Amino acid sequence: MGRLHERIHDLPQALGAKTTGRLVVVSALGLVGGYLLGAAGPGLLTFLYNLLIQKFNKSTSVSDVYPNTFTNIAPFALLGAILGGFIGVRLLGSMERMGTRWDKMDSGDKVTFFVGIFAGLTGSVPFLILFQQIDLPTPYRALLIVGLVLMLPSLAFYMLQSMTDVLPWTRGKGKGKRTGIKVMDTNVIIDGRIYDVAKTGFLDGQLYVPGFVLDELQYIADSHDSLRRQRGRRGLEVLKHMQADFHLDVRIHDKLAPEQGDDVDARIVRLAKALGGDVLTNDFNLKRVAELQGLKVLSLNDLSLALRPNVLPQETLELKVIKEGNQVGQGIGYLEDGTMVVVENGFTHIGETMEVIVTQVIQTEKGKMIFAEVDGDAPNGHARLRRTVRKPV
Repeated sequence: MGRLHERIHDLPQALGAKTTGRLVVVSALGLVGGYLLGAAGPGLLTFLYNLLIQKFNKSTSVSDVYPNTFTNIAPFALLGAILGGFIGVRLLGSMERMGTRWDKMDSGDKVTFFVGIFAGLTGSVPFLILFQQIDLPTPYRALLIVGLVLMLPSLAFYMLQSMTDVLPWTRGKGKGKRTGIKVMDTNVIIDGRIYDVAKTGFLDGQLYVPGFVLDELQYIADSHDSLRRQRGRRGLEVLKHMQADFHLDVRIHDKLAPEQGDDVDARIVRLAKALGGDVLTNDFNLKRVAELQGLKVLSLNDLSLALRPNVLPQETLELKVIKEGNQVGQGIGYLEDGTMVVVENGFTHIGETMEVIVTQVIQTEKGKMIFAEVDGDAPNGHARLRRTVRKPV
């Protein structure tokens, strides 16, 4: 399936490389921790023992009660390896969170960050020279230098952030600006109409398929249930056609909404918020949740309802009555867009194509319901508007 399948096949290799890198870092820190604590542990215990003996027994003798043997070193080395590995895991987690925050930052904020650090370090140079001339104890001088190097860049960055309206690289860029990226969910891909809508050119902005949505599609396509399997395969086929005709990004922004044990819908909302994008869905519940969190939602169902032709009372429709209604004597027909028309006294005309007069239009949550009557049964003296509706194929 072209680039889509290439990215799918490259995923295990990417995950394997990432896992291997984490394992190498954690193992290295574990070895370092084991070596350091194993080498220092016995000597530290001996020092503490002699210190206690000298304090309580008033003795000045020093004894090596914990020599550097394998049995004495091994427990400390094991403890050091565990502590080193734990520190490695925490360090990698902190670095990943910092990387995620950096990716979420606007390009203008990144420029502000570097300019602030440079300005702060440059401004600290005169003070560093001054501190070198002052006769201070070395610990106090080192403390002043470290505090100055940390404080001035932070102060410069804060001051630049407060002037974003006048800085040339951030002027006119507000916080949380929308990018126009359309984040698609599983439902709208399986539906298939998104491809036809995209071909008309009504969808502007970049279309994006999250990796976890693609994984869910593959899971559905591999289902033992034939209906679910057919739906999943149709979704993959829709993506294949969309990627052939449009520029479709897959997986590249998923790191902005990392796995947190939540479901696919919740992760789509988090990803759209991080991207400043829109949610493209047919799911009613996802639509409500995303709107409550301030996201713009594009629903193909809402678009379909909005494009249905308006029908007014006293209009004439050409309609085929195809089945019996719920009430006695009623017949049922459908407009080309699927809107149901209830025809009074239409039972005797089942299978016929005929003209009916619209008497009432009711709007429901699921769409419109039209009531009509056979043209010959309509009261005389009413003005009629004629509209021809093609029969459903």
